[in-house]
Amino acid sequence: MRHSRIAVVALSALLCVPMAAFAQTRVAPPTAVESAPLAPPPGAAVPAQAQPVPNPPAAVPEPVPGPQPVQPAPAPQRPVTPEPVQPAPTPQLPLEPQPVQPPPTLPAPGPVQPVQPPTQQQTGVPDPNATLAGKRGDPSDVDPVLLVAKPVLTLSGTAGWDEGFKRLAESFRILRQEAAKAQLPIAGRPLTLFLETDDNGFRYQAMLPVGQGPAGVPALGNGVRAGMSPEGPSLRFVHIAPYDDIDSTYETITAYLEAKSITVKDAFLEEYVGELTDPADPNLEINVYVQPR
Repeated sequence: MRHSRIAVVALSALLCVPMAAFAQTRVAPPTAVESAPLAPPPGAAVPAQAQPVPNPPAAVPEPVPGPQPVQPAPAPQRPVTPEPVQPAPTPQLPLEPQPVQPPPTLPAPGPVQPVQPPTQQQTGVPDPNATLAGKRGDPSDVDPVLLVAKPVLTLSGTAGWDEGFKRLAESFRILRQEAAKAQLPIAGRPLTLFLETDDNGFRYQAMLPVGQGPAGVPALGNGVRAGMSPEGPSLRFVHIAPYDDIDSTYETITAYLEAKSITVKDAFLEEYVGELTDPADPNLEINVYVQPR
């Protein structure tokens, strides 16, 4: 745009020259016609040709002072917001159908059965410390249990209250002695069934649970014979104290039966979890079973 404005100014200066200047200008006579020289004959030396004088460069007109065009400011560029890169899709593998498992079949609900103590046929080895209820009792509660009859060796006797502990310990010694002679394994804790009591003493039947021995009827002596222990629904009371204090446990039993209006059989069954070695043993544990009528 700047060179265009310079060319327009130069053209205007040429148009302003008066015609008189052109009239006073002389016309130069025509110059002679120049002819091209002939080619030299063969073998003649070729004269050096004069180098042409280069034409001087054309004069560049001076720029005319004046207001210059204002170049427009470049438009501001908007910030480029990067596009979020989308993750490449993960190829989905076809899922194989899984077999549907049928729901488990639950047994129909029924009445709760009492826990039966393990027998010799179930375990194969008699347990000399097994109790009739099969589990330990709670001294602060009464347990309803179901007694299962067991084979026992029995020995009947009578005793006064003052010598009762000594006579019972002696009876169990005899029962163990006879079981060893007959090769009968001991299968539970010693028992005493009190058949009759009065102010002078009591009549009892000492029992010792035994397992199966050799074939045939065992030979027993000292008044010992074979029998079965009591069975059926019973209430268990636990005594953990010296044997001399067992009367307090029987008073608790009597009060409980009267409060519940429960009528029981006259016979009481004692099961000695601990050994009858000391009547003053404070840790002596005895299960007392009473059977409702």
